Amino acid sequence: MFDIKLKNNKSFSCDSNTTIFEAAKKQGIVLEHSCLTARCRSCLVKVLEGSTVDAQKELVLSNEEKEQKFVLSCNAKPVSNLVLDIEDLGDILLHEKRIVPSKINAIEKVAKDIIKVVLRFPPTTNFKFISGQYVNLMKGNIKRSYSIANKSRDNSKLEFYIKKYENGLMSNYWFEEAKPNDLLRMEGPLGTFFLRESKKRNIIFLATGTGLAPVKAILEQLEDSNQDFTNKVFWLFVGARHKEDFFWEPKEIRNINLNFFPVLSRPTKDWEKDHGYVQDVVLKKDINLSDTQVYACGSNQMIESAKKLFIENSLPEEQFYSDAFICTN
Repeated sequence: MFDIKLKNNKSFSCDSNTTIFEAAKKQGIVLEHSCLTARCRSCLVKVLEGSTVDAQKELVLSNEEKEQKFVLSCNAKPVSNLVLDIEDLGDILLHEKRIVPSKINAIEKVAKDIIKVVLRFPPTTNFKFISGQYVNLMKGNIKRSYSIANKSRDNSKLEFYIKKYENGLMSNYWFEEAKPNDLLRMEGPLGTFFLRESKKRNIIFLATGTGLAPVKAILEQLEDSNQDFTNKVFWLFVGARHKEDFFWEPKEIRNINLNFFPVLSRPTKDWEKDHGYVQDVVLKKDINLSDTQVYACGSNQMIESAKKLFIENSLPEEQFYSDAFICTN
């Protein structure tokens, strides 16, 4: 049995056959996470002291990161006592995941290859989640992950934005077969992509594609909050290839100081707003990144590029939160 110590002086024990994440969870300590399958980077952590081995082969970490002793807590098992450069989620209450039945309430096409799906629950379900989390939706033997696109107070019906992927098994269902009143199973809530307390003045939201879904949920929660955000400035950067790919704007977000920037990577001649990559556009706005907290959701490539770029421009590394969307057929 090995001793695992976090940088906020919390500690837990872990044997050589258990991953860091699972051991922490069993002892009431919750670490950052998302997919728990060694395919995303949400549980990335640096080992300051000690050594680990991987439970399974992963293709996420670069050779440079491995040399710097970064590991995925959902995949790393200790072979000695460890000191980790990470804190737990503190007093944040995560609702226990469970599997509940749901039915399709409505399906609406909102962009060329994106639909909005609304699911409803039986009256007694009382499904609870934190705005920004995701669930697994199951149809038969197919299971896929989707972020909830509405705030957590709206828990009798859930909204999802779903993108069509060529040859995708679940995509075929959503875009060719799905109809109102279809029965699905839902597993959740999952993930740790949600708003954290912060003394930083600037809060930046960065989204590409359907990565806008959890950001929309968080913004709706802020709109509905009784908190005083007078001293904070919120920024929303939404990236898409073409103008017709945009499917939501924060028109109903009025109670917070929100600056909205739609960004096209493939602009037409008549496009007069920002263009390029969302992370590059952020730097053009002269935001003091040393006094900023960032939430990024979308492609893994965007997230990794944004994190590196922002940290190089004074963003504190621990103030970058992300949720990468990973394609599955």
